[in-house]
Amino acid sequence: MKPARSQRPLEYPYTWDQFAHGEWACTHVQTRLDEWLPRLFGYHMLKLGGLSCEMVTGHCNIQHQVCIDKLNPLRNMEAENYDLPFLDKAFDVCILANQLDYTDDPHRLLREIDRVMIDDGYLILSGVNPSSLMGIGRLIPWRKNQLPWNGRMFTPLRVRDWLGVLNYEIVEMSCFGLIPATRHRTCGVWFENACSGLLPAIGSLYFIVARKRTYPLKPIKPKWKLKKSLSPVSVNYRTGG
Repeated sequence: MKPARSQRPLEYPYTWDQFAHGEWACTHVQTRLDEWLPRLFGYHMLKLGGLSCEMVTGHCNIQHQVCIDKLNPLRNMEAENYDLPFLDKAFDVCILANQLDYTDDPHRLLREIDRVMIDDGYLILSGVNPSSLMGIGRLIPWRKNQLPWNGRMFTPLRVRDWLGVLNYEIVEMSCFGLIPATRHRTCGVWFENACSGLLPAIGSLYFIVARKRTYPLKPIKPKWKLKKSLSPVSVNYRTGG
């Protein structure tokens, strides 16, 4: 297993137009996000990264939304992802669309997001599944330097383990999109419906909804007071002389 931290420079995507099949991937992520937005409540939402900034969240109940990126024109703030200029526990929801694949230290990024998340807040993230048909495209030599194949592509199970260490409860984890069908969408929908049983394993994109929990990882067991052990009553026997 490759280490989470990387020393090599990574090209950071700031718009879905940079992706191969970016419109197809954005549409799939947006569809899953639309199912969750009406369920989210609070005061502040954080959309981290240019890809997150382009997700449509205007119909969410949370009106105040902060979009952070350095290049995307939809941003309303510029900041370092590892050093967010916010107080602890400031946001109710954070959206992280395909961001972990292009950061050199995903553990540090998740810890920083956890710092600014309130207790019981929601973290919604997506990424490319390396075990999918789209993921194995990174083995083709001429695709190594193209988006999204130049990313690191962590498996959803590994991301789930990282969130578990931070005490997040996985509310939903799903994979979808077997093949990028941009021209013949009708055939693509038919093919995915026919192979729906394979989606949890080899879907091209994963979508995770996690909730920050406040209870400890190990439950504290009550200290029961043990009763004193009973000692048998001694009996005197008289022996006749």
